[in-house]
Amino acid sequence: MFKKAEKFFDIIGEILAVVLVIVYALLIINANFSFLPDVLLDIFSVIHTYGGLVLIAVVGLEAMSKRNFVFQIIFLALLALIVVFMFFPETYQNFIHLVS
Repeated sequence: MFKKAEKFFDIIGEILAVVLVIVYALLIINANFSFLPDVLLDIFSVIHTYGGLVLIAVVGLEAMSKRNFVFQIIFLALLALIVVFMFFPETYQNFIHLVS
């Protein structure tokens, strides 16, 4: 299903990884020196919260582009499960407290 999109997912994954590293670095530096304006800090916080999931999705789609159809469907179903449950704040809060 994704055979032709492998190169696209590869490039997007690389770009996302670099952007996430920059955002994390800026947020860590800002934690000590507080130089980011609130608007930029809000944008970076959203990227910090959801960027990891987006990166995992893109890299996973790249990996699944090399696999058979059954693995692609399983991956997409699990990804959809994660995204759907993110709309339930109680579940996400329970997950955060479970992990930390």
